[in-house]
Amino acid sequence: MKMPEWARVDERVAAAGFGQAVRTLPTAISVVLRLAWRTSPRLTLLAAVVHVVSGCVTAFGLLATANVFTALLAQGPTPERVVQSLLAIAVVTGSYAARALLDAAVAAVEGALRPRVTAEADDAVTAAVVRVRLIAFEDADFRELARQGARYGVRAIETSLRRLADLTSSVISLVAAMITAGLLNPWLAPVLLLAAAADGWAAARVAKLNYRHFLDTVGRNIRKSVVEEVATWRSMALERHALTLQEPLLGEYRRISRSLTREEIRLAHRSNLVRTSGRAAAGFGTAVAYLVLGWLLYTGSMELALAGTAVLAMRTASTALSNTMRAVNSLYEDSFYIGFYNQLLAESRKRQPPPTSVAAPADPGEIRLEGVTFRYPGRDNPALRDISLTIRRGEVVALVGENGSGKTTLGKLLTGLYPPDEGTVHWDDVDLALADPASVHANIAVIAQEPAEWPMTAANNITVGRLGRPDPERQAWREAVDYSGADEVISSLPSGENTVLSKKFDEGHDLSGGQWQRMGIARGIYRNASVLVADEPTAALDARAEARVFAGLQHASRSGRGRRTTVLVTHRLANIRSADRILVLEKGRLVEQGTHDDLIRAGGVYHELYEIQARAYRP
Repeated sequence: MKMPEWARVDERVAAAGFGQAVRTLPTAISVVLRLAWRTSPRLTLLAAVVHVVSGCVTAFGLLATANVFTALLAQGPTPERVVQSLLAIAVVTGSYAARALLDAAVAAVEGALRPRVTAEADDAVTAAVVRVRLIAFEDADFRELARQGARYGVRAIETSLRRLADLTSSVISLVAAMITAGLLNPWLAPVLLLAAAADGWAAARVAKLNYRHFLDTVGRNIRKSVVEEVATWRSMALERHALTLQEPLLGEYRRISRSLTREEIRLAHRSNLVRTSGRAAAGFGTAVAYLVLGWLLYTGSMELALAGTAVLAMRTASTALSNTMRAVNSLYEDSFYIGFYNQLLAESRKRQPPPTSVAAPADPGEIRLEGVTFRYPGRDNPALRDISLTIRRGEVVALVGENGSGKTTLGKLLTGLYPPDEGTVHWDDVDLALADPASVHANIAVIAQEPAEWPMTAANNITVGRLGRPDPERQAWREAVDYSGADEVISSLPSGENTVLSKKFDEGHDLSGGQWQRMGIARGIYRNASVLVADEPTAALDARAEARVFAGLQHASRSGRGRRTTVLVTHRLANIRSADRILVLEKGRLVEQGTHDDLIRAGGVYHELYEIQARAYRP
């Protein structure tokens, strides 16, 4: 499986040098900080202040400890000096108690801020994705970017906020310890940085190895996810068992898993080697620091009374350094996934329709296509080629043709759901490419061959077709139910219209394919739109139910003083004989159009298709 296009961009990041890679860290941190500030400036500022005060208290405690050691050890401890140092000891004790209280305050502030930031990040990415054009979801790369960016990006922001707080606290403690060590003797601070540099290199290297591993295995993980879904999802269960595919699917799943496991083990070995090297170098730096301290004592450059404070400062610095490197490691690794998040937001913005004040007519007198050509993302061959036609208000137009001829695609172009690559689609004098999509979609109803199975009550499955539609007497709802045949479906449910149509819920109920089609048809009729497109609406229905549904659709198209424009996409040609016009598509081109009688007399493609179906019913 080829690497997604968005991952190719990140592959260049993973291949970058250490310095270039580290420079990306502030960008990720700035994303987290901006989100935190936008979510709650008060809590963000409070967290920063508490961290700074906590670090100052740490430094003060170390310096106060130096005073205690000096008072006790400068000329040897005596009972009098112990009593005289009690105040200094109390100050040290108070500083550590204050630090503990400040740490509790930090945890409380972060506990209040982090869920808000996570919710804000989740909302931002969800809002960005739901507002993209429909055609974006035909792009497999964008679908996978949306999945990865939403899953890993939001999670990385949440963990980064926690790690950023840890980093702030540990850096302040580290700086406080370094300053204390530097005040005791200027030679102590630089030697402590040796361990920091070694740990920093190891942490960044391990993070980069992890990210490289993610990019190398992204294709296999996608395939593993697909195999897992096919092997376990209920919707695939019937054919999975009927075709005895359980063991082959399990074998494929295990094969991919073994491959990924080998990569994980190889990553663990390489990461462990890097960490060991980093720890060895950091240990060497720490040893050098203690040798410097011993040298200072040996040469008399530092008093013995201050040596205890120096050791305490070095231990504090070592602990803070370890925490700092751990936080930097996590932040550096999360920065890659926050990059996914940013990339998803940017890509979604590019795929959203531009703001416009142009509104499409609510009830177009005609829908006009001029030289329309359309290609699906990633496809070289057009799905539609040079289509020009006009559909007038009140017409019932049927689209027919073989599989893959472009019928469903044409229906989506007529309704502004897909934009053409070439040519224009007009509603009256308004080019849909320049119109506000919401003004177009508010006036269309689409009945899909495989309707959405909304996990809600049967009643709401219909009214979701037009949320907020005034229907106090429920007359419109009953009409949609009656004309679609959904009344038979609802009457068969254990709780009638109040039955939840999803097995994900206790006491939920599932429907057959034909029953879902009736619910989808009822939803389309209830929407009461000026343009109705029904795409194979009766593919899963029996003959009696099909006849009832087509009668209902004809009623829906003729109601409202004949002003509704109806487009029927179907293979069953017997049901469209009464259509005002039939458009025949072949390999993406409009090859014939006319009434049923006109096309039969012409003896072309439609006549051939009709005869193939009619022959089965002749003696």
